[in-house]
Amino acid sequence: MIYDRFQKEAIDHINEGCSVIVSAPTGAGKTAIAEHVITKCLEDKIGVIYTAPLKALSNQKFRDFQATYRDNIGILTGDVSLNANAPVLIMTTEIFRNKILDDPQSLAQYKWIIFDEVHYIDNPERGTVWEESLIFLPRHMNILCLSATIPNIRQFASWLESIYKRPIKVVAEEKRPVPLHFFYQCQNQVVDKIETLKKLGTKRYNALATLAHYIKQKDGLPCIYFVFGRKRAEELAFELFSYNFLNKEDEVKIMDLYQSLCEHYDLAHEKTAIHLSQLIRRGIAFHHAGMLPTLKEVVERLFTSRLLKIIFTTETFALGINMPSRSVIFDDLRKFYGNYVRNLKTRDFYQMAGRAGRRGIDNEGFVYCRVNLRRIDIDEIRRMIYGRPEEVRSQLNASYATILNLYEKHKEELYNIYPLSLHYYQSKLHLQREALRLMESKLRLLKELGHIENNTLTAKGRFAKAVYGYELLLSEFFAEGIFERLDEFGLGILAAASVFEPRKMQRVAILPKEGRPLQKMCQDIFEEIRKKEIRYKIYPFSKAPHFHLAKTIEMWMRQEKFSKILQFTDTDEGEVVRYFRMAIQILREMEDSPVSSYILKDRIKNTIRLINRDVVDAEKQLREG
Repeated sequence: MIYDRFQKEAIDHINEGCSVIVSAPTGAGKTAIAEHVITKCLEDKIGVIYTAPLKALSNQKFRDFQATYRDNIGILTGDVSLNANAPVLIMTTEIFRNKILDDPQSLAQYKWIIFDEVHYIDNPERGTVWEESLIFLPRHMNILCLSATIPNIRQFASWLESIYKRPIKVVAEEKRPVPLHFFYQCQNQVVDKIETLKKLGTKRYNALATLAHYIKQKDGLPCIYFVFGRKRAEELAFELFSYNFLNKEDEVKIMDLYQSLCEHYDLAHEKTAIHLSQLIRRGIAFHHAGMLPTLKEVVERLFTSRLLKIIFTTETFALGINMPSRSVIFDDLRKFYGNYVRNLKTRDFYQMAGRAGRRGIDNEGFVYCRVNLRRIDIDEIRRMIYGRPEEVRSQLNASYATILNLYEKHKEELYNIYPLSLHYYQSKLHLQREALRLMESKLRLLKELGHIENNTLTAKGRFAKAVYGYELLLSEFFAEGIFERLDEFGLGILAAASVFEPRKMQRVAILPKEGRPLQKMCQDIFEEIRKKEIRYKIYPFSKAPHFHLAKTIEMWMRQEKFSKILQFTDTDEGEVVRYFRMAIQILREMEDSPVSSYILKDRIKNTIRLINRDVVDAEKQLREG
């Protein structure tokens, strides 16, 4: 294989036994470096772990690598465990972090760790997991970090060197192998210079059909159309329904493929699959997290076949999934960031734009921005496209489970670990003091609630340290002996309530009989927890339980068909599957806790068996794939 300059540089460092961090544009070919590490480790008969930020990405990497490395590949994601002792083990970063803290000996045979999309460390919700994984990484492991372009890559490497006490080689590449050409649709005209936008008014409408016709005429297909909303993705796909991208021969091919895949995944009678088939026939599809995972996979297969010409999708399609196209369209240049809508960050823009231009196929990639000058000004568009990508910043906020795990090993000296963090390395004194105060407050609360007594974790504390993200609520149930009094349906309802996050104004369906006393107990316990967190000035608050899926999961556990249980919720079908899988993961963490009783472990096994069937069974999807 002929490598680019940055690939060869990284591989030479790896061959010398050095840890490496690579920063390069999306689509530049960073995966080839990861594949070299995997091949080298297999030749040397040593283990390697590959972590990814999303379960969907982990599943895709498992399929991709399994095609090359066969039985040497395994996967652990919380709801999937296949070939778990394989020399090449793919896992989500959460699972890796949990292993470091709970069972570091299980990592003894693995000498390399690959962190894909390591810039995820500045994700406000999940960045802490990445930071903890790097801080507590076993010192016998070498690291390969793969990242999108970030300007403070050398600061990031210096931080790693400061905690590992060994060199970290930095390989940076700013040039894309396939250059991008930018276009703008404004007032229903398509132009290729930002300056031209100034001459256009703000009154006329941007017709989607006009843009689609332009791209087809310019031989710009296939195309990924990024949308910041699931409903919008479907609406736009059907807005283009009158436009047929396929000739008769390709229409027959794509429908044969679609029907065979739907039969393979038991989707032939699914409402959404039937609904989607009208679009597939015209070379159009949509793809988002609200769809069944198996149907998303079918759409992905169609896209890689090159018969699908335009896919309307949300931004997660850009994160690591290896599905480049000739063109990318942005429906908008603003998106929701946690609490408010703002203009896209440059790094986020290029994470998506980087899908344009297929290496080895296209000489150039094309990026189309649909511009509404009433919503965004020209200087902001210029900043987004030609500005410097944002620096990676720490989002560290240690969980109660992490603090319990650290206290078990280090007692009161656990505060000495904070100076090892990227947060400490990057922050000014007042922010460092606040981070330490927050850790101290969490530890004091854990002691007050009885997780720690006489400088030792109690059974309650040992249970809590295993259930990341849901520690305080579930450990109260454990301490009061409530779990043993619940049947399988009660455990399933509680697990689903623990993980569920409702949308704004989302309604709660009628609770089943088993759910009412559970909801009352949860509310009472959670109110006490919230009061204490307010008193200790702890933020963000522990997650509240929500019983929106109580009836849905109860009917599913009673062996009702998936299409029937959807009448009990207004949650998208793909989200229902995701929350059921998350419920299974938290139940497995409870089952694995050494302080859980044999009665509880057996009941959890039965609960998981009742939930983990048909479309919810993630392992089944991977095995069939």
